[in-house]
Amino acid sequence: MTPHHLTWLYVPGDRPPIVARALAAGADVVVVDLEDAVAPDRKDYARAATAELLAEPRLSVHVRVNALDTPWAADDLRTLAPLPGVSGLRLPKVTSAEDVVAVAEKARDLPLYALLETALGIERAFAIASAHSSVHGIALGEADLRADLGVRDDAGLDWSRSRVIVAARAAGLTPPPQSVHPDIRDLEGLAASCAHGRALGFLGRAAIHPRQLPVIESAFLPTNEEIEQAEAIVKAAMREEGAQALPSGQFIDAAVVAAAQRTLTLARRT
Repeated sequence: MTPHHLTWLYVPGDRPPIVARALAAGADVVVVDLEDAVAPDRKDYARAATAELLAEPRLSVHVRVNALDTPWAADDLRTLAPLPGVSGLRLPKVTSAEDVVAVAEKARDLPLYALLETALGIERAFAIASAHSSVHGIALGEADLRADLGVRDDAGLDWSRSRVIVAARAAGLTPPPQSVHPDIRDLEGLAASCAHGRALGFLGRAAIHPRQLPVIESAFLPTNEEIEQAEAIVKAAMREEGAQALPSGQFIDAAVVAAAQRTLTLARRT
């Protein structure tokens, strides 16, 4: 069974020492970023450094290539997709299913993760999520989306967040991770934001500093109380099929049991 990833640590591709530290930081996935984190005059160096790093097999290292309409994207895909150390590609600023299909045809069946960062991408979320069997996930790029929409208050993104969550579910994908929390010192704000994201239906979160990882993992893993409740529900369902009420008064049916089973699976991280 595919593990439930909760932490996605982004690192700039033109900083090999930082990438090396990130690989030892304990994130579920390290994302080497060739796009937003790299200045135009360092794109070629970042690609070459990443190619050297990923020439050997590695576990859970993804690359965020440059946007497909830029002059660097074709070289990113041609150079990096064949490498044994690349276990997934994150595609920024995807706006159509055709964008994904074009990459899938060049990417040797690598898992693809589409980042939706514009109003058009949000409108086409389901089409993108279901465009190709290589699509393993979709997610928001909130900084770009905020600028595109002119949103000033964080709550103004909640509709877009829910739309992406629903589109991922409708396409049979795992729930998307939240976008990054940009203030690496604001761990209380990160925890509160993660709690809100979890309530919306996100699973896990992108990070930009290792200190954010334990906060994210703690926020998205089930609590002991949630695990105990899920175990009680599953045990009751095993004793008696169909709808029923627990001694606590909680009504359970097939949907409640399925949710409890997901909680226990996540608690085991398998």
